[in-house]
Amino acid sequence: MSEPGGKPELQEIILPEVGPHDIRVRVAAAGVCHSDLSMVNGTIVPQYPAILGHEAAGVVEQTGVEVDSVSVGDHVVLNWAAACRHCWFCEAGEPWLCSEIEGVVSVPRGSLADGTQLHAAMGIGAFSEEIVVPASSAVPVPADLPLDVAALLGCAVLTGVGAVRNTAHVKPGESVLVVGLGGVGLSALMGARSAGAEPIIAVDVAPEKEPLARKAGATHFLLSDPKLSKQIRSLTGGRGADHAFDCVGAPQTIRMAWGAVRRGGQCTVVGIGRRDQEVTFNPLELFHFSRTLTSSIYGASDPDRDVPAMADEVRNGDLELATLITHRIEFDGLDEAFERMKAGEGGRSVIWLEQQ
Repeated sequence: MSEPGGKPELQEIILPEVGPHDIRVRVAAAGVCHSDLSMVNGTIVPQYPAILGHEAAGVVEQTGVEVDSVSVGDHVVLNWAAACRHCWFCEAGEPWLCSEIEGVVSVPRGSLADGTQLHAAMGIGAFSEEIVVPASSAVPVPADLPLDVAALLGCAVLTGVGAVRNTAHVKPGESVLVVGLGGVGLSALMGARSAGAEPIIAVDVAPEKEPLARKAGATHFLLSDPKLSKQIRSLTGGRGADHAFDCVGAPQTIRMAWGAVRRGGQCTVVGIGRRDQEVTFNPLELFHFSRTLTSSIYGASDPDRDVPAMADEVRNGDLELATLITHRIEFDGLDEAFERMKAGEGGRSVIWLEQQ
């Protein structure tokens, strides 16, 4: 991407040298995330020109002389939020709030053929055949885990499942509402199912999302509607949902999720919204409903801990992530993937460079 609002272009790039603490990774698969679209339309602004992509998996091709965490030939998931492990938040057990990565949208890395400085989106820049990243940005996974599925662990699944498990701490038998069924929302449904939630209510603007929602774990599917809260109460004993997850980040969807939660329930904002928009609440409703409103950054996850654990769940069939992938594309299919995302069509599109 050369500028916000422009068109992604395929170009030859020059990778930086592999430093002592770096690795070079051959990218096998990279998921197309809504954050990538946000960098195209200017909602999130990296330094340009930028290589998009942050949800990816691949194979280690080269390691720096000081690297001992991975070896050449290892299969890895890329971690776009590699924590420093020494700031106050990291030492307090909250690496997803690490001070060193807070607000980092892109970092300088590599160049174009004419020497122009390139920037890697989210510190990864995964829409590339090969990348050079710090070794701390790579989490090893078993070699028998399909790399297209493994890529989803790098963002959508860690974020959606993590929001359910780590932020909301959903318990068996609690009711869950998920608003917005992109990759993260579908992952949240999976997390709710694995937590034993009942009922699990999925909401989207596109009726075509219902089969995907039900495969991911939804027991009910509703179209977005101004009277949604009444529909939710009718499915939850007249109370409202114990937990709601807004996976869009728009003011109207946050209010929709909030309004569908029971008194004393929890509303978790997972989607990333715009800086120039506002959500309003009146003091009486805050007092009367006694709801909790919180956000979930990266699913409150520690990728070094959670990616291997979730990889095992995929391997034993507890997380069926392949159902999230509706389109496997090449680089030239990226524009169409963004158009599907804008239209709310399909699940995850994955740039699939290397089939096993």
